[in-house]
Amino acid sequence: MKLRHQALLVHLLTATGSVFAMLALLAAAMGDWAVMYLWLVVAFAVDGVDGPLARRYQVRVNAARFDGVLLDLIIDYLTYVFIPAFALFQSGLLPGWTGWYSIIVITYASAMYFADTRMKTDDYSFEGFPGCWNMLVLVFFAVEPPIWVMVALIAALAVAMFLPLKFVHPVRTARWRWLTLPIALVWTIAAGWAAWVEFHPETWATWILIPSSIYLLGVGIVQQLWPAKAG
Repeated sequence: MKLRHQALLVHLLTATGSVFAMLALLAAAMGDWAVMYLWLVVAFAVDGVDGPLARRYQVRVNAARFDGVLLDLIIDYLTYVFIPAFALFQSGLLPGWTGWYSIIVITYASAMYFADTRMKTDDYSFEGFPGCWNMLVLVFFAVEPPIWVMVALIAALAVAMFLPLKFVHPVRTARWRWLTLPIALVWTIAAGWAAWVEFHPETWATWILIPSSIYLLGVGIVQQLWPAKAG
């Protein structure tokens, strides 16, 4: 197979995320939150592998007709932001004004962040919280924390989008990748299982999701506090 065909196949793989997003939205519209998140986990897994494949097959050179970065951002906004925000509101986890507050804050702040030209750092991490609301909302479904905790976390992370705080990319950030990548994989498996058992409160997945989420949220900031030694 020619390299340009392989590069095109990578774009086509990325584009499947739009289909998974639609399937997730249809499930959400019917109130089937478990199925919704199963599709979002599939989309999350695709998002984790298409980047390395895009770099391997040099899609910017060999399939330049399609902008892989733009395609990725469109799908990420749907699967990371729009659908999770809709689910948070429609499910009733945040009732009344808290639901309206959440969808407005999440969608508006994320739209600005996704257009931020400074979102990537030199070590391929993110500057500011990278809008991974799908991960946060899944934990909300699994744990069902008090309303004030969810409201406070949404506010804090929305502000954190525009602060000079580092959040690692599990695949691209080289520092501590030996630990971060396996934890991200474990998180994905636990998320899929939590959705599979319809967010049963006694599932083992809950005990995996909480510490792994804390690690993935905080490890970049820890790296800022303890910079790598030169050389």
